[in-house]
Amino acid sequence: MNVLEAARESGLVREGQPLLVLLSGGGDSVCLLDVAVELGARVSALHVNYGLRDGAAGDEELVRAVCERLGVPLVVESVELEGSGNLQERARDARYLLAERLADGDYAAAHTASDQAETVLYRLAVSPGSRALHGMAPRRGRLVRPLLGITREEVRAYLRSRDLAWREDPSNADARFARARVRHDLMEGLRSIGPAAERTIAETARQLREEAEVLDAAVDAALEELGGGPAVSASVLGRQLPAVRRLALRRLAEQAGGELGAGQADEIMALGGRGSKSLDLGGGLRAVVEYGTLRFTRAPAEAVPDPVPLTVPGRARFGEWEVEATPGAPGDVAVTSDLGPLRVRAWREGDRMRPVGLGGTKTLQDLFTDRKVPRALRHTLPIVVCEEEIVWVAGVAVDERFAAAADRSSVGLSARVLP
Repeated sequence: MNVLEAARESGLVREGQPLLVLLSGGGDSVCLLDVAVELGARVSALHVNYGLRDGAAGDEELVRAVCERLGVPLVVESVELEGSGNLQERARDARYLLAERLADGDYAAAHTASDQAETVLYRLAVSPGSRALHGMAPRRGRLVRPLLGITREEVRAYLRSRDLAWREDPSNADARFARARVRHDLMEGLRSIGPAAERTIAETARQLREEAEVLDAAVDAALEELGGGPAVSASVLGRQLPAVRRLALRRLAEQAGGELGAGQADEIMALGGRGSKSLDLGGGLRAVVEYGTLRFTRAPAEAVPDPVPLTVPGRARFGEWEVEATPGAPGDVAVTSDLGPLRVRAWREGDRMRPVGLGGTKTLQDLFTDRKVPRALRHTLPIVVCEEEIVWVAGVAVDERFAAAADRSSVGLSARVLP
């Protein structure tokens, strides 16, 4: 496929209009920058140097050279990432926040059809429901993705034809990252079955996004028939098509400030339309049916306890919990004694760990879902960390990097709810 024509047909690179390109120095972003210039946009570039790896200075040097060659104004920002959790997600969020502040119009990310296919497969593995299959939208607010119709292989061919240099990010081949395993293991396996696998998956995601617009319109019509909410007729809702019914319940739950898990729509409809019944959906969200009328209620969020230090040996009070560390004792779990200072804190969005036996990392959000941890408990559950690396999530998992070996001294960690 012709890269320039595909980008032009996307309608996201407009001649004479400002466009800020997020330029990492990787092949995809260098391609996007050149394409935007060729299509006549008023192009500027943003490079964010996180200083996290040895090649960061080289990335910046290349970016400056490319922008000078193409005559593109460049802004370079140095950012120190703070907090814990998924490093790649925090880097992305910082990059988008800077772009929102600096862009005169739209700003563009260089995601390709290959990225789209990998995103769909990753979400399908960890997030139930049809939304996982929609992938990345070509436009989200001012963020645009003009290269979603182009594969990574086509990008590389374009770069070679234009004699443009780029740098490879070594983390793309690091099997510690789930996205890298999807790219090099899962996608390679699928391409052995069908060489056009990534384009097929990306095209399927595009069609599903379009079909979702039809479903959204059907949900709007159904809710209008039901009176718009927040209270609706359970019997009228029950006469809707199953997909419309499920999506209408999801919409009503979101309006109430919550979200439905897999299978919960069917559980709600099983309440029936007579008498007064309710169903706890987790996270303070409850479905209530009273004499034929269905509505959602949400309890106030439970206060999140403040972080507290945990000495070895010693005990720490964390909300309604008591956490204890005892050298040589089995406890609920045994961790290595070779640890720095410990703290007990609550779950944060984006937290990630390497559970024993999994063979890779996983977000706590996904672990909580897999282990069926009630939503109401998640933000008050004790999490023991060492220098912000998660050691143990009480009752859920211990990180393989800190699990005690049989021939090493250990510390027993335990947690109990105080009476």
